[in-house]
Amino acid sequence: MKILAFGASSSRQSINKALAGYTANLVEGAEVTLLDLNDFEMPLFSEDIEKESGVPTQAQAFVDAIAQADVIVASFAEHNGSYSAAYKNIFDWASRIEKAVYQDKPIAVLSTSPGPGGASSVLAQAVNSMPFFKGNVVGSLSVPNFYDVMKDGVVQDAAVKQALSDIVAKF
Repeated sequence: MKILAFGASSSRQSINKALAGYTANLVEGAEVTLLDLNDFEMPLFSEDIEKESGVPTQAQAFVDAIAQADVIVASFAEHNGSYSAAYKNIFDWASRIEKAVYQDKPIAVLSTSPGPGGASSVLAQAVNSMPFFKGNVVGSLSVPNFYDVMKDGVVQDAAVKQALSDIVAKF
């Protein structure tokens, strides 16, 4: 099974990327590709730029990475109650190539934050919008207090670990 995982954040030390990678690696024997959104930097989406220069190659690379995966694990950072600008820009460009951005792939939708909210606002947005872009949501989880839950790259909280295992078991 090929799993594509990413944290929807441009932070080099993204806790959402860490959570997505950890979760994807719960699937024994899976081939995991962990994307870094920083590898997909492109101009801010604009119809004018698209008309002048076309769709950036990085957007095609993102769509291609999804196409090559069997399943997706995405963990969303919350910036002021919504998606990070980095993710939104990549998504907007990708949707110009393929409206069904998630290509009917099973997807685990996660979010985390250092605080008690666990980025639950953006998680709700992601879960609600995924079906419109052919994301087959198999499970979702908001993980609050990331630095208490995960230490040295391992989830310490038994309930969170079980919830993540239950989600990936649906793949």
